[in-house]
Amino acid sequence: MRKVDFPLIADTVLYGASAAFLALAILRYFRMGFALAVPCAVLIGLAVSGIVFLIVYGRHRKRMLTKKQTEKRDALMLHLALEKDERVRAALLAALCADGKEAHCEEDELSADGERYVPLFTMQPVSADEIARQIRRHGQTRFTAVCNKLSPEAEKLLASFGMKALCADDVFALFERTDTTPDPLICGDLPRRTGRKKLRAAFLKRNARPFFVSGFFLLLMSLFALFPVYYIVTGSALILCAIFVRAFGYSEL
Repeated sequence: MRKVDFPLIADTVLYGASAAFLALAILRYFRMGFALAVPCAVLIGLAVSGIVFLIVYGRHRKRMLTKKQTEKRDALMLHLALEKDERVRAALLAALCADGKEAHCEEDELSADGERYVPLFTMQPVSADEIARQIRRHGQTRFTAVCNKLSPEAEKLLASFGMKALCADDVFALFERTDTTPDPLICGDLPRRTGRKKLRAAFLKRNARPFFVSGFFLLLMSLFALFPVYYIVTGSALILCAIFVRAFGYSEL
């Protein structure tokens, strides 16, 4: 069964509930009986929820796919930055061969289709100094720098010598389309932020102020709203949360 991501559910419920409350306020303003206004408002809210779901579902799925791909790319780049040089060259050799290139690796020199590839995977963007060092090392032989990211100065230096680079997105695409991503990845299963830690973060003492400000403005809006109950209840709840967080919240994570 395909899971629906929480932001999509939250958007759907928020817009549907807002439409229902607004519709109820308008219907009551025009003197419709409460017993009839409530089901009409609920139906309007459900209709808006359905429309919102249909509109934003594809957008949310695309966003989640992009997020997963980014996480996989970052995990691969971290692995290549931490892996031993000879294993990095072996992984690139396998990927290039699987991509249909005539690749080989002699000692520490990796080549494919007559072009030299120089792995430069680091935690920080590759500097111009490192590119200059590689240019001195290889002399007149052109090469392609394979790395996580280049600094702006390094990009300009490579371009001035007519050389190319394969950065994170290109490297990830190469491993993905050839199905040669190393397994297991170093630090590939880093612990994620748990629900308990997220809840703890929400109840930090420093969050008392935004809770209070939000609650205050909601109570203020209740003075001008056609249907003030929502603003009064929500505003009061936020102010109570502010008091609770300030008194019993966590000082730090």
